[in-house]
Amino acid sequence: MNNWHCRPETPEDVPAVRRVNLAAFETSGEADLVDALRRAPAWLPGLSYVAEPVARQAGAPAPLAAHALLTRCHISGAPAVALAPCAVLPEYQKQGAGSAVIRALLDAAREAGERTAVVLGHPPYYPRFGFEPASRFGILPPQEWPDEAFLALSLDGGTPPRGTVRYPEAFGID
Repeated sequence: MNNWHCRPETPEDVPAVRRVNLAAFETSGEADLVDALRRAPAWLPGLSYVAEPVARQAGAPAPLAAHALLTRCHISGAPAVALAPCAVLPEYQKQGAGSAVIRALLDAAREAGERTAVVLGHPPYYPRFGFEPASRFGILPPQEWPDEAFLALSLDGGTPPRGTVRYPEAFGID
């Protein structure tokens, strides 16, 4: 049973997406990053997704429970997508909202013809979506990051490009 309706973010969702990111993290860094990425060339229309609970009070607007974003990055010049940030309102955590929105977003990326996704995240969480250590593909992080936390996923079943990931400027990673 799917408890979540996942869809692309709309302009009307922008304030709620910011609230989700502010509530999910200890600082405003991720919310500020999403805002900066919206203005950046790395923004990919249709690859910012939200999740709403399916069950709600009749007539009540569906609150946004989760948000996940893919933006353009490059692996030694080849286009790829970076999954970050992913956020869930605290009252909806551990109820499947995060997994639902990430799965829907990765499916949308596949449909859009994206080939490779990378994420710096919790090692026990992201393998459920097919991510594995990026080093297995010959993909290197732009900085020293733990091998088990820097992960990659082939979205098209092919072999991802090898090399170092270059994130959008908004990430502040050199």
